[in-house]
Amino acid sequence: MKLISWNVNGLRACLNKGFLEFFQEADSDIFCLQEIKLQEGQIHLDLEGYQQYWNYAVKKGYSGTAVFTRLNPLSVQYGLGQAEHDREGRVLNLEFDDFYLVNVYTPNSQRGLARLEYRMEWEDVFRKYLKRLDQTKPVVICGDLNVAHKEIDIKNPASNRKNAGFTDEERAKMTELLNQGFIDSFRHFFPDKKDAYSWWSYFSNARERNVGWRIDYFLVSDRLKESLTDAAILSEIMGSDHCPVILELEA
Repeated sequence: MKLISWNVNGLRACLNKGFLEFFQEADSDIFCLQEIKLQEGQIHLDLEGYQQYWNYAVKKGYSGTAVFTRLNPLSVQYGLGQAEHDREGRVLNLEFDDFYLVNVYTPNSQRGLARLEYRMEWEDVFRKYLKRLDQTKPVVICGDLNVAHKEIDIKNPASNRKNAGFTDEERAKMTELLNQGFIDSFRHFFPDKKDAYSWWSYFSNARERNVGWRIDYFLVSDRLKESLTDAAILSEIMGSDHCPVILELEA
């Protein structure tokens, strides 16, 4: 089973940069998007063989998630079930026979860490939500988690220590989540791989110089470890400031 996750930074823009060509070529079973920046009815995609699920932000042109799946979900949940956290379309949960798939676009702490306090609150709510799911069946979490977990996950750790996405607080929340019984699938296969990034700033030719951050993940419940077959970061795929990431599981 092949799963792909991609923060497209605006799906309408990405459609003009080869999205559909990549989608067809990738031939995934489940394809998850973050930061679609859409409202309902603004786009129509004809994706033969796939069911489409969309969670839109209330605010226009902002955030949002989507999942395209060949597999029929048993149920679909839009958001965390808490109104104060569900206005930005950040979570889509599809329940399948053997696992939950949770597609997430974690709130950014923003410039000057203006939203760090909210981010910390979100992290706690989201972690508890995942643990509740995990008590029923294993969970696959994918998306833009807006944190480079370890120094190996960012090109310039020293100069970014107090910047959104690499603060001690955000990294500690990621550690706490993993310690609750989840695996970072990429590091499971490539624990020491350097210069493997999924996001690059549009400034200063950062992508050409590979000055990046790894902030897009597939995390899985510990008990899915034996089902993991591969993980990858497709840094050559353009169309967004992020690139797609892949997880392959035994069906």
